[in-house]
Amino acid sequence: MTDKYEPVIGLEIHIQLSTDSKAYSSDPASYGAPPNTHVSPITLGHPGTLPFVNKKVLEFAIKLGLACGCDLRRENQYARKNYFYADLPKGYQITQDTTPICTGGEISFKTKDGADHKVRLTRIHMEEDAGKSIHDQDPFNTLIDLNRAGVALLEMVSEPDIRSSEEANLFVTEVRKLVRYLEICDGNMEEGSLRCDANISVRPKGTKKFGTKVEVKNMNSIKNVQRAIEYEIKRQVEVLESGGTLYQETRNFDAVSGTTTAMRSKEAANDYRYFPEPDLGPVIITESFIEKIRSLIPALPAELFKKYTEEFGLSSYDATVLTENKDFALYFEDLTSKTKNFKSAANWMIGPVKSYLNENAAVINEFPIESSKIAEIIALIDNNKISFTAGTKQLFPELLKNPGKDINSILIELNLIQESDANSLKPYVAKAMAMYPDKVIEYRSGKKGLLGLFMGEVMKLSGGKADPKVASKLVKEALDEGI
Repeated sequence: MTDKYEPVIGLEIHIQLSTDSKAYSSDPASYGAPPNTHVSPITLGHPGTLPFVNKKVLEFAIKLGLACGCDLRRENQYARKNYFYADLPKGYQITQDTTPICTGGEISFKTKDGADHKVRLTRIHMEEDAGKSIHDQDPFNTLIDLNRAGVALLEMVSEPDIRSSEEANLFVTEVRKLVRYLEICDGNMEEGSLRCDANISVRPKGTKKFGTKVEVKNMNSIKNVQRAIEYEIKRQVEVLESGGTLYQETRNFDAVSGTTTAMRSKEAANDYRYFPEPDLGPVIITESFIEKIRSLIPALPAELFKKYTEEFGLSSYDATVLTENKDFALYFEDLTSKTKNFKSAANWMIGPVKSYLNENAAVINEFPIESSKIAEIIALIDNNKISFTAGTKQLFPELLKNPGKDINSILIELNLIQESDANSLKPYVAKAMAMYPDKVIEYRSGKKGLLGLFMGEVMKLSGGKADPKVASKLVKEALDEGI
């Protein structure tokens, strides 16, 4: 039934900025303080109080706009968005209406099949957050915490270019990765630092006209964004197929049941009675200020992905894993400045290093081994000084326990230096053949797969120290002698 219809999806993402103070006051903006402690007469909207602009909010907005390829507005004006809600102490939000700081631009990402996909942006504008209503701590009353009121936000609004819940998932994932790389937001959806509303409609395939749009709110994870969209698409199709009518409304997503329910009919822009904010004058952004911000932008995920796949020759999978987290990518960048074996460097990052982080619920900044020592291990393996097994199973664990220890002293202590001298390895080869005389005959009769059996014995007899390349050549030569 859903095959007859095409979803049309646009997203609104509220990005809570990592500023020390709020958007228009000096009140602290940190998360987790006791309720109603990060407030002042300005946050509470007392008569006679005046807001003032937080310069850091402008910097962060420009940074995001540049990263997304947006057009930046030079003269920025503020507006009041008026509505009543219990956790909105002023009765309005300071936002931007007709003069958003960023217009246009796009977010690019890879789809599951590896194709490039772009979603156009309508705008990014600056505004302040409302407080928080708490419904689950008192059985009879809703409690209000105004710590969040006035915290700086950027609202990113996409064009309706998204056609599936999976694309929406990838879009939000890319935005979260981007704001973390830019260090303007921690991206923690469970703490409300990144919040997403979805505008969803369906239309018969092949038609140009949009269907009736429904906005879905209250999605506190990327997975729930996808779940809510999937449910809403199915619901809308079922309404249309049964001859019903869809209404423009705002719906709430229930993560437990995986369903949406109606909250209110959707407001039009004139319901908010937007008008210019009388207490804040226009802010003029200069070219020199923009260029200063541009110089602070680090290498971004898309740029690093291209570098790793095109310059380093890594797979799309490797590049995706390496760029998921900025600090992880920076460690890899540091590692590849010390070794040119990029594939081995990637394998160490995605394998042993990432396994250690996962097992210890740690982040890369807590990883105890310096990148120079990982590069040294790679060089030892490349130069046949130690085997890969010895590097991962013995040397690496010892370094985790004693990160400051000299690698050469560990090699001597654990007797890990690989034996590459053919004369030293020949006795092991002879002993392995003597252990399985019947298998020698079978090999010489054509069962070449038995080579692995003898190699395994040589490695055991040498305590894992035999150079596999040299040992393999010696085993093959010895077995082939009698043919």
